[in-house]
Amino acid sequence: MSTYGTPGAGPAVFDPATLPPDDNVNPYTFCVELKGSQWFLQKGKMIAYYGSIDFNGVGHGRLDRLVRTSFHSPLHASDWVVAEGSGKMLLADRAFDVNSYDLENGNLTIRSGNLLAFQPTLSLKQSIVPGFLTLIGTGKFVAASNGPVVFMEPPIRVDPQALVGWADCPSPCHHYDHGYMTGVMGGLRALTGLGGVSGEEHQFEFVGAGTVLLQSSETLMAEHATGAVPHQAGVPGGGAHSPQAGQSGVPRLPGQLGDLQRRFGL
Repeated sequence: MSTYGTPGAGPAVFDPATLPPDDNVNPYTFCVELKGSQWFLQKGKMIAYYGSIDFNGVGHGRLDRLVRTSFHSPLHASDWVVAEGSGKMLLADRAFDVNSYDLENGNLTIRSGNLLAFQPTLSLKQSIVPGFLTLIGTGKFVAASNGPVVFMEPPIRVDPQALVGWADCPSPCHHYDHGYMTGVMGGLRALTGLGGVSGEEHQFEFVGAGTVLLQSSETLMAEHATGAVPHQAGVPGGGAHSPQAGQSGVPRLPGQLGDLQRRFGL
């Protein structure tokens, strides 16, 4: 097997035997190995797989027991599926950095768009902070970030756009810099209405014990519609003349309800 960077060598070529189990293939792709097991997976994050793996919506009837113990976020249910079977699947998200993390009898709150997958030994709950999810228990999860993640210890104030999540510490509070708001830049924004809130003006403040996860960028990962067919030529159901192309953006229901919704063209 050859890799980039070796003189005269081509790209690395993987097969089921050489893909690393439950590890990064490169900084942007993670390989999950299933051995008759299950993983929760955000829609649109699986790019390929080997083996016999089934994907079912969170609302699928026979998964009720699993969902009852491990998934407690109705607001996000339509964005997630359960992968089960035997094989290896590759996860990625638009060439963002992807890494796995282990929780041991802990709790971690993470921005919902950054969480790609997690083991059912963890319990997912809806955070009281809008746009975030909380994982509780012991297990592995996979997350994406816009740049490498750095781990910081409170007390600390962080730019909200750089925040990925926090572990084993209280939820943050808002902090506004009075000097910046009343200074020249704040005055210009108040008079003209131009410009948005910056990290110098508004931060999330963390106190107490725990760990804060930051991405190495002040640019949030752009929201990406999940479970939708992209309107691109060559994509089944996504061409300009496709009967689905003119449909309104009605959110797809999870599981069997979603299958009925699609079948009747809703």
